[in-house]
Amino acid sequence: MLSSIPGEIVRAIRLTLVFGLVTGIIYPLAITGVSQGAFHDQANGSLVTGKNGQVVGSSLIGQWFDPADAKYFHPRPSATVDPNTGKALPYAANNSAGSNFGPSSQALIDRVKAQVQQIQSTGENIADGVPVDMVTTSFSGLDPDISVANARIQAQTVATARGLDPARVQALVDKYTGGRILWVFGEPHVNVLLLNEALDNGEAG
Repeated sequence: MLSSIPGEIVRAIRLTLVFGLVTGIIYPLAITGVSQGAFHDQANGSLVTGKNGQVVGSSLIGQWFDPADAKYFHPRPSATVDPNTGKALPYAANNSAGSNFGPSSQALIDRVKAQVQQIQSTGENIADGVPVDMVTTSFSGLDPDISVANARIQAQTVATARGLDPARVQALVDKYTGGRILWVFGEPHVNVLLLNEALDNGEAG
C-alpha cells in the first residue's frame, strides 16, 4: 500500500496541472477571445467617446449633469456621497449607494415635495404629472437612464437653452429611446449621456 503512494502523488500532480491548464489558461483565453470578438464594446466597459475622440464615460454608469445647466438633459437625483467626507456627491462612481429611505420616511416625503414644487416653478411641461424618476433616486445612485416621460419634459427646456427646434430635440429623444430587454423586461428608457453627446455633436441642429 505504501509503495503505491509515489505513483498516486505523481497522478495527483498531473491531474492538478491538467485542470490548472484547462480552467486557468485555456478556458479564460477562449472566453476572452469570444467576448472581444462578439461583444467588443461590452467587454471593454461600453465606453462612450466624445467628438474629440476622448472617452467621456460609460453608457452603463450614469454621471452628473447639473440641472442648473439647461443645455443638457439631467439624470434622476442621486443619493451617493463622497466616501471621504460623507457629504452629498451625486453620481460618485466610487461609492454606489441609495438613500435607503422607505415610502413612509418623512425625510423622503419632504424632499420629493420640495423637488416637485421646484420643477413646477421652472415652467416645465408637466401637465400629465411629474415622472417618479425626476424626484426619486435609484438604488445604485448611478442610473444611466431616465424615463421617456422625463426626457420629453426636459426636451423643451433644452431646446430653448440651445436655440433649437423643439421638434428636432423631441425627435432626438425618440432616436435614443431604448426598448425593453428581449421586448419583455423593463421599460422604454433614454440614456442621458448618449443623448447629451448627440446634442453636442449637432444631431439636433
